[in-house]
This record gives sequence, structure tokens and C-alpha cells, in this order.
Amino acid sequence: MRFLTRNPRRSLAAILTALMATAVAVGSGADFSSHSANPANTFSSGTLVQSNSKSGVAIVTGSNLKPGDVRSGEVTITNTGSLAGSFKLAESSASNGFGAGDMTLKIEDVTGSKTTDIYSGDIGKVPAGGIALGSYAAGEARTYRFTTTFAEGSPNSDQGKVAKADYEWDATPTH
Repeated sequence: MRFLTRNPRRSLAAILTALMATAVAVGSGADFSSHSANPANTFSSGTLVQSNSKSGVAIVTGSNLKPGDVRSGEVTITNTGSLAGSFKLAESSASNGFGAGDMTLKIEDVTGSKTTDIYSGDIGKVPAGGIALGSYAAGEARTYRFTTTFAEGSPNSDQGKVAKADYEWDATPTH
């Protein structure tokens, strides 16, 4: 300890230098920092909605028909939602009192310049799982023609008979 008392100024300078070096070493890491943010992460659901140009009414009807008569009607189904959807047509509450092949239904997609057959057979015989109509983009519309035919040459036993069916359009989001 004698060396501290011999030259007090030098000792004080050495102590002060050591203290300053320590402060600089300790404080130098405190100047660095970093920050990152991702605010306003928001999520909303889309919509899958359809419009039916004949909603709540029959597409085609016929009464007092005779063999050879044909009736047709059209319906436009539009995907008015914001999501694409897979559409299907189903038949329900169907009955057909006519003989096989005597009262038939033909369904065609008549959208655009090319006609596409969707179904052709007896009323009441649309497959139980329905008919896949493909994917509709948001805002896409398709028009379908329903044509019923009372077959030429139908027998007398078809007099006074009735065929009827309800048609339902369903859609699920396309994945």
C-alpha cells in the first residue's frame, strides 16, 4: 500500500482511469436495440351465395298434354358470392305415374354458344346424389334449359297420369 501514498496524484489518476474503462466497457452494449412489429392481422370469411332466376316457382310445367307434346323452360343460376363454388342439381319429391320412357326430361346447359347435355331420362330418375355441374367462379352465371316430352305413341294407360319433381341447387366452396 505504500505505492498509493507515495504519489497520491498518480494513484488517483490510475483509479479514475480504471473506473472510466469499466464504465465504457459496461455501458457500450446498452446502446444496441431492435424492434419489429406486424400489426393489424385481420381475417374475414368469404361468401357462397346463389341467385335463381325462378326461385320459388316451377322451371317448366304442362297440363292437358297429348302424346308428342313438348314443353321447355329456362333458369339461370348465378354465384353471387365472393367464393368459387362446386354446384350440383338434385331432384326431390319426385313421382312419375307414366310408363317408362313416356314422360321424359332433358336438362341442358345453354350458357354461351355451346349446349351441353346435363341429364336425359325419365322425370323422377335423376341420380340420388344429384348431378355435378362443376365449379362456378364468383359472379359466374349459367343458364339451364329443362325440356319435357310426352312420348309420341304413348299408350292409353298414360291418360290422366301425373309426373312431378322439385329441383334444388346446392353449392359448396371449391378448395
